Amino acid sequence: MHATTTWDDQALAAAARALGERLQARGWRLATAESCTGGWLAKVVTDIAGSSAWFDRGFVTYANAAKVAMLAVPSALLERHGAVSEPVAEAMVRGALAHSDARVAVAITGVAGPGGGTPDKPVGMVCFAWLVGGGACHLRTEYFSGDREAIRRQAVARALEGLRHVVTD
Repeated sequence: MHATTTWDDQALAAAARALGERLQARGWRLATAESCTGGWLAKVVTDIAGSSAWFDRGFVTYANAAKVAMLAVPSALLERHGAVSEPVAEAMVRGALAHSDARVAVAITGVAGPGGGTPDKPVGMVCFAWLVGGGACHLRTEYFSGDREAIRRQAVARALEGLRHVVTD
């Protein structure tokens, strides 16, 4: 996916449906760990009828304290790298797997705007982590453009695309 791709609700639903088919075929369950998307990915997934067969749970850990309490993200990691970082995304995805019955998980943390950006972490910067239990963690940072909703929508789409890849590989 490219940052310029338009993802409407139907495209997100189609991507979630295709992911669900792949997960169900493998007998795997999904967990999500979301910060800047505020549960949007879990909503897209649970909009699919029958998703309870392959979606285990979603963690919405907007505050750093929630990342620590719910996903066991080390406070020192947050202090050293900040919430919007690949190391924190990796800790979030590992925590999601450890605190669920899922076999695959995704984590999303970023700056959706309109405020909160810095020169090092501008509005639109979103860090992702994807993990299949027992496998290598896949990390990626993207820079999306647009308003808050557009950035969050692109993040949900990118998370779904990354899940498709890790579930297919």
